[in-house]
This record gives sequence, structure tokens and C-alpha cells, in this order.
Amino acid sequence: MNFVQPIRDPDMIEQIKRYLRSMSERNYMLFVFGINTGLRIQDMLKLRVRDVKGDHIVMREMKTDKQKWLKINPTLKRELKRYTAEMDDYDFLFKSREGKNKPITRDMAYKILRKAANEFGLVDIGTHTCRKTFGYHLYRKEKDITLLQKIFNHSSPEITLRYIGMDQDTMDNAISRFGL
Repeated sequence: MNFVQPIRDPDMIEQIKRYLRSMSERNYMLFVFGINTGLRIQDMLKLRVRDVKGDHIVMREMKTDKQKWLKINPTLKRELKRYTAEMDDYDFLFKSREGKNKPITRDMAYKILRKAANEFGLVDIGTHTCRKTFGYHLYRKEKDITLLQKIFNHSSPEITLRYIGMDQDTMDNAISRFGL
């Protein structure tokens, strides 16, 4: 498995949003949903329209088998309302163009994100990038690693800091200020 990085630059996030929206609304929403929820891709792909109609997403995580309640923030709520306006409650949120009502595959989600990454010359981008981007920016805003640790179901703050790339930022900054 390749190690992926969060997208640290807010301007780059906006450029990727515009690029993906020009490709398709589904691809745009996949990215926006991922960076606003921090859910794993396999949990995102199983969601249906009915699962995102309230104020919270209530689900059981596939990896941990733990139940999760996740607040839908105002930005995502607005985008979901627009995106799902013409969809039925039982439609998958990220429908495949193949088949009647099937979600896209994890492979397709990866290809969508890699295509955007290639467009902007980004490396170390994959399906976990959205989750890490969510974590990185939530931590930068709130400065609460234990909150993020709970959201991600990690066993320690150190694991969470490493996961979102903060330890790499700290090392890079230290080396940048260092010189003999």
C-alpha cells in the first residue's frame, strides 16, 4: 500500500474542486464529501441518499465495525441538498454509470482522484487523501488532537499526528530552520 498525503494548500483544494466539477457533479461531490467528513472510501461508497438527509450520518464503519454518528457541516449540507435534489432516497450517493443502481468501485474512486492529482502535478494522492485532508485541516483549525483521534478511532494521538502528516510538517519546519 502506498503512503498518501493530505492536501495541505487550501487554494489547491479549491482548484481540485473546480476541476472535478468540470468533469462531473458526482466526482466533485466524492471529493467534497470526503474532505468534509473524513470517512474511509469504503464507508462513503456504501451510502445512499437517505443516509445523508438529516443533520448526522449514522453508520457502522466497515473497518472497525463501530457505530459512528457524524455531523454534516453546513458546507456539506448545502452541497448535498443541491446534489441529491433529483435523486431517490434509495439511490447510492456515488452511483456508477454502469448498472441500474450500484455505487462506483473503490478502484474508480482512486482513478478519479489520481486523474485530478495528475492534472495538478500532485504525488502521494489516493483514496485516503480526502480523509487525511479532512484531519489535517480540522487539526490546524481546532488544535485538538484527542478530538481527531476519537473521530478517526485511532489508539493514540501520536498515530493521529503521523497519519495526518503533522509530524512530517514539524520535521520539515525544524530542518528548514536548522543549519550549521
